Amino acid sequence: MAVAARPNMSVMEKLHSSAAWHQIKAEFQTTGDASLVHRELSRVVDNMAMLSFSSTLGAAFPKGVAMLAVGGFGRKELFPYSDIDIMILVENEVLTGSIKESLSEFVRQLWDADLRLSNSVRTVEECLMVHEQNIELNISLLDRRFLAGDESVFRTLDNRFAFFLTKHGPKLGRALCEMTRARYEKYQDTMFHLEPDVKETPGGLRDLHFIHWLGILHPEQRNEAALQGPTAFISSLRCFLHYRGGRDRNVLDFESQDRAAEQSYSTEKTPELWIRQYFHNARAIFREARRTLDAAEKCGSSLLTNFRDWRTRLSNSEFSVVRERVLLRNPAQLKGEPETILRLLDFIGRHGIPAAAETERRLENVSSEFRDMCAKMPNLWKTLKGILAKPHAVMALRTLQNTGLLEAMLPEWKTIVSLVVRDFYHRYTVDEHTLVTIELLNELRDTKDSARGRFAGLLAEIGDPAILLFSLLYHDVGKGALSGDHSHISLEWAQDALKRMGAPADEAQMCEFLIEHHLALSDVMTGRDLGDPATARALADRIGTIERLKFLTVLTYADISAVNPSAMTPWRLEQLWRVYRVAQQELTRELETGRIEDIPEHLATHGDFVRGFPVRYLRTHSNSEIAAHLKLYEASRPTGVAAQIDRSDGFFRLTVIARDMPALFASFAGALSSFGVDILKAEAFSNAKGLVLDTFVFADPKRNLELNPSEIDRLTDLIKKVAVGKADVQRLLSSRPQTAKRRGGEPAVQFDSDACETATLVEIATDDRPGLLFNLATVFSSTACNIDVVLIDTQGHKAIDVFYVAQNGAKLTPEAQEMLRERLLAAC
Repeated sequence: MAVAARPNMSVMEKLHSSAAWHQIKAEFQTTGDASLVHRELSRVVDNMAMLSFSSTLGAAFPKGVAMLAVGGFGRKELFPYSDIDIMILVENEVLTGSIKESLSEFVRQLWDADLRLSNSVRTVEECLMVHEQNIELNISLLDRRFLAGDESVFRTLDNRFAFFLTKHGPKLGRALCEMTRARYEKYQDTMFHLEPDVKETPGGLRDLHFIHWLGILHPEQRNEAALQGPTAFISSLRCFLHYRGGRDRNVLDFESQDRAAEQSYSTEKTPELWIRQYFHNARAIFREARRTLDAAEKCGSSLLTNFRDWRTRLSNSEFSVVRERVLLRNPAQLKGEPETILRLLDFIGRHGIPAAAETERRLENVSSEFRDMCAKMPNLWKTLKGILAKPHAVMALRTLQNTGLLEAMLPEWKTIVSLVVRDFYHRYTVDEHTLVTIELLNELRDTKDSARGRFAGLLAEIGDPAILLFSLLYHDVGKGALSGDHSHISLEWAQDALKRMGAPADEAQMCEFLIEHHLALSDVMTGRDLGDPATARALADRIGTIERLKFLTVLTYADISAVNPSAMTPWRLEQLWRVYRVAQQELTRELETGRIEDIPEHLATHGDFVRGFPVRYLRTHSNSEIAAHLKLYEASRPTGVAAQIDRSDGFFRLTVIARDMPALFASFAGALSSFGVDILKAEAFSNAKGLVLDTFVFADPKRNLELNPSEIDRLTDLIKKVAVGKADVQRLLSSRPQTAKRRGGEPAVQFDSDACETATLVEIATDDRPGLLFNLATVFSSTACNIDVVLIDTQGHKAIDVFYVAQNGAKLTPEAQEMLRERLLAAC
């Protein structure tokens, strides 16, 4: 059958250059009204689709073929760069093959007109089947709308679809719930991401769609009217992101947050207040989506049903357990007796059963009564401590957070609700980060991972975990002041809270210590040489007791782990344990200092190798590690060099023994960078005979070495060539990009001559990039500086490199420091 002529482009104009498009955009930028965009864009696209259909498929097939708008297009919820979901509905399978030529012309016209078309062809019978592998097809038909063609075909589908939902609605509902749970898991079950995706992140548009679809499947549960304000806000925000990006862009990055606050229709004009407005609206959506999810999920397992029946026996005179949720037996009791809330929290913390949606709604309505009670309650500390001591304390805290009652109990908490502190390392808002720290401690108790098991052992040894949890609740509240040292502010506010709640002096002192020093161990991990006795002594002086050390170590584990899901790398985990061991040893015995002169008896036959190393070499390396070094030393005798790469849990370790020569350490760093690895830490020892023992710990982010074992041999050979001066590192690095887009502030260089007895500590903070360590080390070697130890830590896109440096066997003079500062900044 012949294809009808293509419509004239003056009639079928391009969407993004049309007068209608620009008018819609201009009106939105003035009003921020997304409903106008939805309505007018849908009208324009409807006309374009119908015009194209009438000249192609409609002209060629006046019977048996209909055009439907489905999905967002079917709801008339088009965003500026949304996909246009169109279904060509055919009466029977025969027509599916017949329409191909006309369909191709139809699709081409719409693509040429700038429409992001997502099209499909289905028979009526296909639409009335459950598509297990493509359940999105069934869900898209919940929002179907007739556009053009044979309306009788659409009516056939429409009339039969009600029966289809009656029969298969429960299966679609379960699929929707599973998809939503999977999406939540992708985002760590939280909406409090610093740069959220306003469509997919919990609290975004996909949650609104979920609520809408469940409302169609279960009309008795519909409650979309309560979300009109949040829906308008999130929809307006997505329109803004689309117009700003010129594409289907939904990530609310920091720069977009700044620009959104500047819009004429924004009611909050500063980014800090505007992002809190975003989270306020997203929270309302997420809360309703979770409650819809809880209400919709069914349990078909008889085993689980029996378990639920058993759990129901936990009900008492105040609380009922129904379908794995806690309900109030007498909701009216809350107004006159808000102490009921504390007993409810104790019940939830003890049994690990969350509050029902109806219970949470009741709690929200008595926030003022609860606040007044907590402010006047003289023994609140004892009650709160009892809740925090329960095995599921974090679930009780989540109940308070979800209902807005956490800030009623702890007024200081209000300052960090939905607070964004911008960096490229943290993923969550401050309040969410805090609750995640407590959740991770709870998970730590049941860990099967041996490396984490050591910290689980410390947690089990802590006498009063409730003190640890309270300290975590307050460790970052000082960030709500938006200026000043947040640790000191957190301490001051925690002192006020502890006094207000009647905490005993000894328990208050432990909380205050943990809050004031909560960054102490992480600072040492990333910026100090753990083998330097001065570091150990400073740690011991600061911490004071083994008990405090255990508390602080576990708190640091939780704090780092909660920064983002990948923050606690195997390397950081090992470093934190090393910090604990260093401090523990210093708190129990005095450590030696200086260089090795008297050779230990078990190393007497290898005195020529270890003599002249720092004493910390023996203290920071196990007997097995020293034995491996000695073996490598023997292997180096014939040629003067030996190198070995070992793979550990999540990282690699390069060990090199070679004769010292200028810029050798920098050359090793450059060779590693030429392979695209990320250097995590480096050490450089030299003995009395001029041999160096250099160690580099590095990650392989692109898995090049893991997937290509032969590359390990190639890298080892390259290191050996570098050691004898037979490889040009500058040439190797020239083929790799060494510049990076500036993401943070200006680079900074700091010197500390008091941190070590024999060298000057040089700390460099700058944007990370390939070859950075090589460039920095080259500066030192070119100025006759001897590098003793290097510690590297990368936080997001920020590199914090610490060098222990001496010049002519002594600490750096002030003049040398100024000269180095200029050269290091230039290298950055």
